[in-house]
Amino acid sequence: MKYSKKVMQNFLHPKNMGEIKNPDGFGEIGNPVCGDIIDVYIKVDKKTKKIKDIKFKTFGCAAAIATSSIITQIAKGKKLKEAKKIKYKEIVKSLGGLPKIKIHCSELAEKALKAAIEDYENKI
Repeated sequence: MKYSKKVMQNFLHPKNMGEIKNPDGFGEIGNPVCGDIIDVYIKVDKKTKKIKDIKFKTFGCAAAIATSSIITQIAKGKKLKEAKKIKYKEIVKSLGGLPKIKIHCSELAEKALKAAIEDYENKI
């Protein structure tokens, strides 16, 4: 299986990895078949409704880590309304492609971000 240079960069040197203490929103999505688990934490600017900070923790393969890293980079600074529109295909494109067998990782990242946003919206 061959990964793009961008996938390898985001796997070996992920951005925004970690945990946010007392996040405004938290989402966790897992896939019982492959075992990948993605946690996304967000902090939201209450006035602008923009994601001011975003972090992730992922237990999974190289593709799961890379997709988690790239979605945080895409979503950071976006309004919640815009961030909710991020689709897995945009994640795949941003990474320069993924093997077909790993596309589900980008879908997990999309769902984890949306779960974090939904968690925030349910609290307000």
